[in-house]
Amino acid sequence: MTAHLLSVADLTKHFPARRGVIFQSTVGTVRAVDGLSFHVAPGETLALVGESGCGKSTTGRLVLRLIEATSGTIQFAGRDVRALDRGALRELRRDMQIIFQDPFASLNPRLTVGDALAEPLRLHGLASGGALHRRVDELLGEVGLSPWHALRYPHEFSGGQRQRIGIARALASRPRLIVCDEPVSALDVSIQAQVINLLQDLKRRLGLAYVFIAHDLAVVRHISDRVAVMYLGKIVELGPKRSLFAMPRHPYTQALLSAVPVPDPAAQRARIRLAGDVPSPLNPPRGCRFHTRCGHAQERCRTEEPALRPIGTADQVVACHFAESITAPALVSEAEPPYARRLAALRKLAAA
Repeated sequence: MTAHLLSVADLTKHFPARRGVIFQSTVGTVRAVDGLSFHVAPGETLALVGESGCGKSTTGRLVLRLIEATSGTIQFAGRDVRALDRGALRELRRDMQIIFQDPFASLNPRLTVGDALAEPLRLHGLASGGALHRRVDELLGEVGLSPWHALRYPHEFSGGQRQRIGIARALASRPRLIVCDEPVSALDVSIQAQVINLLQDLKRRLGLAYVFIAHDLAVVRHISDRVAVMYLGKIVELGPKRSLFAMPRHPYTQALLSAVPVPDPAAQRARIRLAGDVPSPLNPPRGCRFHTRCGHAQERCRTEEPALRPIGTADQVVACHFAESITAPALVSEAEPPYARRLAALRKLAAA
């Protein structure tokens, strides 16, 4: 059995909600992340998906200790990340890096690309002198850029090229785990495919593990090995990509997948429309947090919070009291697809 590279247990992050400008008072607690547990194996891609505000990006920053957790444990390669002092944490960050959503905001506009890539190499004492310049050229080559790009500034690049630079910077310290915080959501569709293919190629060649944060399920289906679906700070379903996409068990997962466009014009997926808006994390509902929008909710859902439990296979877990009785929406094929009807109408018009 493969040892886990990253293990997270009961991870929680609560932010105080304050009112006032000068004399601030705490009026409540925002439960951004509320008891997450998951693991990532070496060379594996775990995707975190869900609506905006569900806690995906906060989880990624908690794993790297860019923000401090309220409670819970984070183990990386057998080391307790939350217990490390400043020096040990800097050393550990050679193995844990992040790719941000906005490549332009994450690059220093005053530094050339070469200086931006050389900075982590100097900080960690990985290269100097001629070896430093050769490593910068090597990093640019790994992401499909030329050595002469090192002399240019971030504003001189396109969005896709800037994201490649962000990936190169994350690779500089030769990490084992990279948190990808929606790395393609700000890019054009054609550029998204290039960046995703690059990430997959680097994963194969360098043995990287990814925590891939996204809301685009088409991208997640292409790149992930396992998928964790989050709702209002909690994981509601987690499992291998194939089983989760083929047989989603949680009503929220089913609703998300029903919104994915189907490329086959002869078939369409039964759309599940959720009622209402996402509740505030300042005052989440009692019991199951999804019950206010769920069409299958019963009295037990309103009073008892469901725990993650195995369902189907041992690798798939779901937080739903009635998951066994809820069937996933299937593809509904029409007897005569729309384009066939249009073609028949045109032929009839031509014959007349």
